[in-house]
Amino acid sequence: MDRRHFLRSGSLAGFSFSALTFESFFSPAARLAAGSRNAADFPLQEATIDELQQKMASGEYSSVSITKMYLRRIEAIDKDKKGPALNSVIELNPDALTIAEGLDAERKAGKVRGPLHGIPVLIKDNINSGDKMMTTAGSLALEGHKAGKDAFIVGQLREAGAVLLGRGGQTKNPYLLARNPSGSSAGSGSAVSANLCAVAIGTETNGSVVSPASVNGIVGIKPTVGLLSRGGIIPISKTQDTAGPMARTVKDAAILLTALAGIDPEDPVTQESQGKAKQDYTVFLDPNGLKGKKIGVEKSFLTNGQEGVLALFHEALDLLRVQGATVIEIDLQKQLTDANAAEGLVLQYEFKDGLNRYLATATDAKVKTLADVIAFNQQNAKKAMPWFRQETLEKSETRGGLDSVEYTDALKKLLTTRQIIDDVIRQNQLDAICGTTNGLACCIDLVCGDYHTGSGFSGPAAMAGYPHITVPMGTVKDLPAGISFIGSAYTEPQLLTIAYAYEQASKKRVAPAFIDGPMPDLA
Repeated sequence: MDRRHFLRSGSLAGFSFSALTFESFFSPAARLAAGSRNAADFPLQEATIDELQQKMASGEYSSVSITKMYLRRIEAIDKDKKGPALNSVIELNPDALTIAEGLDAERKAGKVRGPLHGIPVLIKDNINSGDKMMTTAGSLALEGHKAGKDAFIVGQLREAGAVLLGRGGQTKNPYLLARNPSGSSAGSGSAVSANLCAVAIGTETNGSVVSPASVNGIVGIKPTVGLLSRGGIIPISKTQDTAGPMARTVKDAAILLTALAGIDPEDPVTQESQGKAKQDYTVFLDPNGLKGKKIGVEKSFLTNGQEGVLALFHEALDLLRVQGATVIEIDLQKQLTDANAAEGLVLQYEFKDGLNRYLATATDAKVKTLADVIAFNQQNAKKAMPWFRQETLEKSETRGGLDSVEYTDALKKLLTTRQIIDDVIRQNQLDAICGTTNGLACCIDLVCGDYHTGSGFSGPAAMAGYPHITVPMGTVKDLPAGISFIGSAYTEPQLLTIAYAYEQASKKRVAPAFIDGPMPDLA
């Protein structure tokens, strides 16, 4: 039960705003170069945070010039109908260049806040920003809603010196444009992969960071629930929700994770991270970090799945061994039957409770409860629900409060996932568990909706609230697939060590080519 499938029948998502245009800033020739599918024509192609910082330190670039280049790229790649027209950016921040100018002035005065100083970042559209941008979760019912203040993690971003570039929305897959980019952090994943920003933030309940990261060929981190605040984020589940970094490299994701982590008085679960969060997650990035590690492989992924993905996974396991890791088979998925059955019910209860709490504080929103959202969608069905209905929202509305016996019993079953994962790791003395993140991107289907092209591995860590990192594993006929590493609570450091060592040894990230044509035969 991932966030994408939870919302697909919900009609909370699916509305797209037109991005503000910055076309007047750029010459036609500059826009043409930015929109070229030739990587050599875009100066920031695959640029890392370190590389951008070096360019700014030398004076070759400034935050303003970098921001302009990304805005130009968005205009050409994302919005121009003559280009790929990804539509991954739902709204641009009209203050982006002003923010960049201020950060350049700070740099000139000798103040550099850290590695994110002057770096353009996109955020998902369910994260509050107390500025001129709307926070809608892609919902027509929330059109016009502007948050009164930043979400806690947005405040962390601003303090770190990031340039809030805009918001990610629903989009296309930049590798094969007729393929699904996954979700619900699809805009963030597609934009990062297409080099429309340096890094981005997604949110996940079950799979909504790692799945779009995998099918868009990037790195995604779903942190331990409690490491990052959920304050100011439109919720689904207080048990499973978390924001997470999305980047083209493990190091960039670690830099962003460092900036986002923090204890928020308005999100009590973050108190659990006291003494467990790290001051700098990049110190755990060791290219030799697989030596001596013991990694459990979910055995169901060794034989189940599309043939090309299976081949990539076995190749990845061989590489883990070559790099010094011990790999053993374990059975985890089959122990999670009760938790899997309980998850949907828990999400329905928590979604109703959490959304009602959020909307009660959204003073300018025209809807104040989940019931209001359902009624709005019914009254505006042609626009709000052109393809799918809102069965999930309606089911959630029938649920009672969080003191219901039905809810508390389901929650107990769901949380058995934690003990199961901990026992598997302890009994086998593992440093991590790995599997394929999910199948290849399915076709965009506005009649039948999403469908599975292979089993995924988002469930265990999502239901437990445990960390999960996905890294590019390779491509099958131009479609990326990722390898996942999960662990117990607050084991982000060792997962980052493993993920970085695998990334550096494999180098499987491939920039997208924006192919628009017939679907490849994946049989």
